[in-house]
Amino acid sequence: MDIITVTDLRKRYGERDVVDGVSFAVREGEIFGILGPNGAGKTTTVECIAGLRRPDGGTISVLGLDPRRDGGELRHQLGMQLQESHLPDRITVAEALRLYSSFYRDPADWEALLSDLGLSEQRRTRFGKLSGGQKQRVSIALALVGNPRVAVLDELTTGLDPQARRDAWDVVEQVRSRGVTVVLVTHLMDEAERLCDRVALIDAGRVVALDSPAGLVSKVDAPQRMRFRPASPLDDRLLTELPEVTGVTRQGPQVIVTGTGNLVHAVTAVLARNQIIAAELRVEQSGLDDAFLALTGRQAETQPDEQGA
Repeated sequence: MDIITVTDLRKRYGERDVVDGVSFAVREGEIFGILGPNGAGKTTTVECIAGLRRPDGGTISVLGLDPRRDGGELRHQLGMQLQESHLPDRITVAEALRLYSSFYRDPADWEALLSDLGLSEQRRTRFGKLSGGQKQRVSIALALVGNPRVAVLDELTTGLDPQARRDAWDVVEQVRSRGVTVVLVTHLMDEAERLCDRVALIDAGRVVALDSPAGLVSKVDAPQRMRFRPASPLDDRLLTELPEVTGVTRQGPQVIVTGTGNLVHAVTAVLARNQIIAAELRVEQSGLDDAFLALTGRQAETQPDEQGA
């Protein structure tokens, strides 16, 4: 069942079409990713969905509501963690949750929410004293305190260290387990690959592909890659003469082989015949980075971060 439908959405700032005919649908209970580089139009798209911006064209339905006409009702059904949001430094975590819960007619149990999100020990901590990861958890708690059916999380892990990012990913999966449909906005390919059931890949204000992460990867003919450190001298010609090999490069003591077909078998067989041990062998599978490059013709995360994106 689709609970969000976006059809031919358009938004223009000055001479620039930030969102240029975006269409997609979000199914109930899924984690739906809106994926693309900074400046692609992702945040503008979800702000239109949440009723925070007025689109210049197209239609949006969220739980059967029109964000422009039914904004008051929608605020009780949709929670949003904004990319740029701040609380007063001196407000405590508990004070913030208690205040925000008072805005809703049927709020969640904010004390239970603190426990679920691992914030019980920080309940009396002032917001300005929290770590980056803890502030993101508070932002998620505020998005959920209204007991919404849909949660929009915009660039949730930007600026977090690797451990805090993984903790935030666990929280997103907890949110979905609560029965909440999640719309996750991100420019991080590994984040989308880890969390999302389906993704809309947006570039320059347009949807260039929509599928599961695995489905997007399967649609592109990205090369296979192998990395290893030869335990004895290796003549690159042993590999470049193989029909499966398209390239051989070196990074220090490592050899990187790209190719197609049954690349792994072909390379390991020729190494075995020449009694060369491939130490630290690693086979790199194609991922969303490769899919993005194939679909857009350039690497991800190359556009500057622009206001209104």
